[in-house]
Amino acid sequence: MSNLPPSPTKADYTQDPAYIARVKANATPIFDREDPLTLFSEWMADARDSEPNDSNAMALATTDADGCPDVRMVLLKNADADGFVFYTHEGSDKGAQLSANQNAALCFHWKSLRRQIRVRGPVSRVSEAEADAYFASRARGSQLGAWSSDQSRPISSREQLEQKVTHTQIRFEGQEVTRPPFWYGWRVTPLRLEFWRDRPYRLHDRLLFKRETLEGPWSSQRLQP
Repeated sequence: MSNLPPSPTKADYTQDPAYIARVKANATPIFDREDPLTLFSEWMADARDSEPNDSNAMALATTDADGCPDVRMVLLKNADADGFVFYTHEGSDKGAQLSANQNAALCFHWKSLRRQIRVRGPVSRVSEAEADAYFASRARGSQLGAWSSDQSRPISSREQLEQKVTHTQIRFEGQEVTRPPFWYGWRVTPLRLEFWRDRPYRLHDRLLFKRETLEGPWSSQRLQP
C-alpha cells in the first residue's frame, strides 16, 4: 500500500495556492440554509463549471435479497423538488434490487471542488411519459444500445454484442426508436441530504438536512467532521 498518497502536510494546507483557492471557494456560509434542494442546485452548477467530465455522476447504493450492498456509478438525469432521477434496464442488478427493496442512497463527489453530497430515501418509478420523453432525447446510438443490451447478463464476446446492435439497427431502419418496455427511470425522493466540504486539517464542514416524511418540513444540523 506504499503507493497511496500521503496525508497533507502543514505546507500543503498553508502554502499550496490551489488548495488555498479551494478553501476560499468553500468558505461561503451554508449553515443558514433552509432548503437543501436549492443548495444542491447551487453546488451542481458549480460542479458543471469545474469538473472535467460527468459532473452529474453519482454513486448509487442498493441492497440485494440477502441484504448485501452494491454500489455503482450512474448519471443523474433530472433533479427537482420530487427527487433525483436516473435510468436503467429492468433486468440489471440494480433494477432487480430496486424492485425488491425500494430504498437507495446516492453520493455525489466533486474532486475539483472538494465537495460531497449524500442522499438517502425511497425510490419510485418515473411516469411512462417522463421515461418516453427522456428516451426520445437520447442519441440514436444510445437508443439502439438500450434495446441491444440485456444489461448485467453474461455474454460470450464483444463481437456477439456488436452483432446484437447490428440486428437492432436493421430492425429500426428508417423509423423512430421507441423506448423498450424494460427500460425506465427511478426517482430517489430524499429524506436525508448531507452536504460535506473540505476544510483544513480534516476539520470539514458537514450540514445534514432531514425530514420524517416526504411531505414534512426539513430540519438541519451541523455535524462534527
